[in-house]
Amino acid sequence: MLASRSEYLDLPTARLHIRRWGNAAAPTLFLLHGWMDVSASFQFVVDELQRDWNIVAPDWRGFGPSQWLHRPYYFAEHIGDMEAIVDRYAPDGKVRLAGHSMGGIIACLYAGIRPERVARVVTLEGFGIAPNQPDMAPERYRHWLDILKKPPRMHVYADRAAFARRLLHTDRYLTPERAAFLAKHLARVGDGENKAGQRRHGVIWNGDPWHKIPGPYLFRLEESMAIWKQITCPVRWVAGRDSWVIRDFGTRPGDWEARRACFADVNEQWIENADHMLHHDQPAEVARIIEAAFTEGRVN
Repeated sequence: MLASRSEYLDLPTARLHIRRWGNAAAPTLFLLHGWMDVSASFQFVVDELQRDWNIVAPDWRGFGPSQWLHRPYYFAEHIGDMEAIVDRYAPDGKVRLAGHSMGGIIACLYAGIRPERVARVVTLEGFGIAPNQPDMAPERYRHWLDILKKPPRMHVYADRAAFARRLLHTDRYLTPERAAFLAKHLARVGDGENKAGQRRHGVIWNGDPWHKIPGPYLFRLEESMAIWKQITCPVRWVAGRDSWVIRDFGTRPGDWEARRACFADVNEQWIENADHMLHHDQPAEVARIIEAAFTEGRVN
C-alpha cells in the first residue's frame, strides 16, 4: 500500500486537508472525492496505478481532516476551493481532474467555468443530481427553516467494526478487507444519534452533519448544462453497471442522453460488477481508465 502524506491549505474561510501520494516531480493528477467520502478512499485506486504520478487529493471542507464549519454548506464553496487548490498545486498550464460523484460534478463544472485551465476530465458517476422543479421551492424552504431550529446529527455506531459491516451491507462488491480500511478513515469517534433518536457516543461518519441537509436553493439542471457546454477538453463519463445512480436515470427517459449531449468531446465507459462506489468496487479498472484517459495523446 503506497503511503500518503498530509498537507494543509489555509483559505480565508476554511482549512483544507490535502492528501498527497507519489512523486512530486511526476505529472500532477487531482483526485476529487464525493459526498460523505474522504480522500483516503482513493487508496485502492492509487495502489493500482501503473505510472508515476504526483497525486493531489483534497478533503472538501467539512469532510475528513478538513475543517468542519458546523453550519450550512453551499455547493459553490466547493467550486471556490477547487480554484484555490488548482492555483496552489498547478499554477501554470492545464490540469487533469478525476472525480467521483460530487467530486466528478465539481470537476465538470470547473472545466466549463475555467476551460482554459483543464486538460482532461474523468467523472466517475458524477453526472449531476436529479432535476428539481420550481414548485418544489416552497416545501424546500419550509424544510430548511425547520432544520435550522434543530441541527442534524450523524447516526452513531458501536465501533469501527460495526461501521464496516454497514459498508458491506450497502455495497455487495466491497470486500471485508477494504471495508476495514475504509472504516479507519470514513468514521471517527464522536457523538451522534441511535435509531431511536437518542444521543449516544460512539463512531460516526467522518463528515460534518450539516452536509446531510439539502440547501434552500433548488438544483437547476439548465445552469449545469449551460456550463457543460463551455467545456473544451475531452471528458470521460464512467458508470457502474449496477449503480443506483444509473437506475435513477432510468426513471427519467432522455435525461442521460440530454446531459451527455452537452459535452463536445465525451467518451462513455462502463465498469462491470460495480455499484456507485466504483473506486471501492473495482479499483484496478478505475485506475486503468484514469491512466488511459490522461496518457492518450499529449497533455500540456
